[in-house]
Amino acid sequence: MPDTPGHGPGPETSTVARYASAFGRFWWEFLVGDTPELLVGAVLAVVIVALLAHHGVARAVTVASMPVLVIALLGMSVRRARRGSAEPPPRAES
Repeated sequence: MPDTPGHGPGPETSTVARYASAFGRFWWEFLVGDTPELLVGAVLAVVIVALLAHHGVARAVTVASMPVLVIALLGMSVRRARRGSAEPPPRAES
């Protein structure tokens, strides 16, 4: 009976909800942060290497593909950051 006084969500529920929310925010900030494309790229790199390994591609190719994919991902990220910093900063109005 949720409408009966004393049977609603207690302080434990709000504390649990608060901790769960904080836990979720921590992991979102840790994994995604300011650049969600790096998370997506890292997941795609792992998936590509897993598919190569699953389909029996030579071990040397599979092992070498991860650093190549990571370097390519970081290169794209740096290029994106440089392009964003090439724009002049907004002028402060006085």
